[in-house]
Order: sequence, then C-alpha cells, then structure tokens
Amino acid sequence: MPPLQPLAPSEPRGAPPAAAAIELLRDNSLVTLAQRELERRIVSGEIAAGTKLNEVEVAAGFGVSRGPVREAFRALGQMGLVRVEKNRGVFVREVSLDEANEFYEVRAALEGLIGRLAARRIAADEIEALRGIVKRMHQAQKATKARMAEAYFALNVEFHDLLARAARNQALLANYRGVINQLDLYRRATLKRGTDTIALSTSEHQAIVEAVAARDEARAERLLAEHVLGSRERLHQALAAPAPAGGRSGR
Repeated sequence: MPPLQPLAPSEPRGAPPAAAAIELLRDNSLVTLAQRELERRIVSGEIAAGTKLNEVEVAAGFGVSRGPVREAFRALGQMGLVRVEKNRGVFVREVSLDEANEFYEVRAALEGLIGRLAARRIAADEIEALRGIVKRMHQAQKATKARMAEAYFALNVEFHDLLARAARNQALLANYRGVINQLDLYRRATLKRGTDTIALSTSEHQAIVEAVAARDEARAERLLAEHVLGSRERLHQALAAPAPAGGRSGR
C-alpha cells in the first residue's frame, strides 16, 4: 500500500502540554487517514470481500505505527465493513444474499425520502451535474462488458451520492452512506453478471432526474424507491435466485 502523507514529527517525551496536544491530534489524524483509505479501497473493490487484513502489513504499507491501524479497524468494524474473528484476525466483510435483501429494503425507504427532499431543495447546477452523469452512463454502454460494469458502478455511486447530498439532510446522508457502503460489498461482487440491464437502469436514472428537475416530490420519491427495488429484482435474475416474498427485488 502507498504510504500515507506524513504529518508533523512528534515531540520528545517530557515536552510541554501544547506539544502533547499536537501529538494527540497527530495520532487521531493518522487514524482518520488510515480509516478513510481502507474504507475507499474496500468500497471500491481494491480490497476484495473476504480478504484478511494484517495489522502489521497495513501499518508498514501506510508508514504508520500499528496503533492508528488498530483503531481504524475498530471504526471499520462499527461501520460494518470488516469483521473481527477472535484468534483469527480482521476480514473484509462478505455480505450474504439475505443481508443484501434487507439492505435493499432499507435503501428503498431512504432513497424515497432523498428523492422527495432533493426535488424540493436541489440547486440548478446539481440538476445539470446529474444530467451529465446520465450522459456518461449512456456513453459507458459502448465499452466492453467488463469496463462497462466498472464504469457504470462508479457512475451509479456518483449519481446517487449527489442526489443524497442535494436532499440537504446530514442525518439522512450519513445513514444512506452507511447502508450503501455495506450493500456495495455485495453488489460489486455480482455486478458483472447483470450488465444486460444497464440500459434499463440508465433510463430509470434519466426519469429520476426529470422528476427532480420538475420539483415533483411525489414522483421523485416513487421513482427512486421503485428503482432500488427493481434493481434488486434484476440482481436476483442475474444470480438466478428466487426473489424474496413481499415485493419486487434487484440491484
């Protein structure tokens, strides 16, 4: 792993209180940096689900001591991105199909609220940014199957995160990102099986943008919830797995 950017060197023992405060800040900053970089690599798929994370190797790769890495692992565990197994170590979490189904149900509810609030609060430049993402989604479909899957995945994340920010509700955004980070552990592992449905998904994104741009809160809410549940259904079809009872399902 590439080393993290070094911070200011620590003061020797016996330094004045101000120096001790700086050292504490430095340690906390290293924890945050390590956590964010590991989170990025896990969510992006650079570190695959099921991978064992070695504290010593990660610390050496980042150029930090083991303490910040240990704290970063603890934070990632609370986020649901890694699991700690006693006497075995830390592993990137593997999300089961049943767990993914539950995440989709929660995501559908959150996305519906995001759609309603975004239609009320979104700025004009954000609407244009969403349209630009949809345009790139159309362009991505000209790529090879593998590249299409990767490009679409990144654009899909960008689209929905922008929409979530446009809702102007930090509590909603934090909960949405928490669900998405865990769900993406499952979605990325199965994405390449469902590239045939990307055109349909892109058209759904287009309809969502137009509903939000028209300030149609009810329609934006409905389209986003349907998009999530329809995506879950398409995922089940790609996996040739039965859809759960009680509603539509997909990616």
